[in-house]
Amino acid sequence: MIPGEPLVLTIDDVSKVGEARRLAVAQANRLGFDETGRGRVAIVVTEAATNLFKHAVGGELILQDLEIGQVHGLEVLSIDRGPGMADVGRCFVDGFSTAGSPGHGLGAISRLSSSFEIDSVLGVGTLSSARLWAVAPTKGGKLDSMEWGVVSRPFPGEEVCGDAWAIATDSGQTLMMVADGLGHGPQAAEASHAAVRAFQAEAALGPAGILAAAHEVLRGTRGAAMAVARLDPGRREIVYCGVGNIAGTVVKPGSSRGQSMVSHNGTVGHAVRKIQEFVYPWEEGSLVVMHSDGLGSHWRLDGHAGLAWKSPCLIAGGLYRDSARGRDDVTVLVVRERSE
Repeated sequence: MIPGEPLVLTIDDVSKVGEARRLAVAQANRLGFDETGRGRVAIVVTEAATNLFKHAVGGELILQDLEIGQVHGLEVLSIDRGPGMADVGRCFVDGFSTAGSPGHGLGAISRLSSSFEIDSVLGVGTLSSARLWAVAPTKGGKLDSMEWGVVSRPFPGEEVCGDAWAIATDSGQTLMMVADGLGHGPQAAEASHAAVRAFQAEAALGPAGILAAAHEVLRGTRGAAMAVARLDPGRREIVYCGVGNIAGTVVKPGSSRGQSMVSHNGTVGHAVRKIQEFVYPWEEGSLVVMHSDGLGSHWRLDGHAGLAWKSPCLIAGGLYRDSARGRDDVTVLVVRERSE
């Protein structure tokens, strides 16, 4: 999957609710949603943005393109550092409200979405993810045997993200990458998008081959940090190759931090000392986290009970919310094997 640029909106004023709805409907139209589908998107985004404004002014709404084969969709990720919910289940009941509103928000979002998930912790905040599809995909929002989630947002004040990511599957294997163009803004985005093109063109070469190809493609750009991983559930292994400060971690079941994977120093497109693949064991139930240096390196998954067992989308949102540095582009990609 090669995503479009995500829309990131800070809901700090009531006017942002209408802006979020208009932008989401335009995005849904571009993705091929019909009139009914665009109506569903409008309601879901309006309710999600309204909840952010009423309960957590300054929360973020991230609208991300989805794609499975020829089917397009939209993910609505809501992230806040608000008061949290004492009883999440009760908040789904129509008519229940803690803010004096009609109380239809979460119930409406859940009913109108293809999938909806929420995580809320008192005193920490709330994460929610709603996925809507222009046409119902046959694989329920998953890529073969894997499910994934991502947060990718630009440096505050920039319109484009200097990071980029991509994910693809073939013959039961999943190939994933994260690239971080040096600096931020359009020139950084040019470098990271060139890395994506190399990933697309040379996927058959594997992680090291893709890195080598990207090194040639990125000459003449600012250059980028880049890492590529190939996950093979059949062999129970993950092959990883990185250059620069993209972090890759395998988190085993029951672990809060996991095993860091090795990247060599350098800048793809400029100076690369060594391109080398490393192989790590992949246990059933594990997940892999890849991120740019916009995320702090000391994150853990045991800060909030149960987050490690949520969907990759909510895990990515939680890591971003709690560990983003706030002074750079940031991308967090989480992939795990689908549970039965």
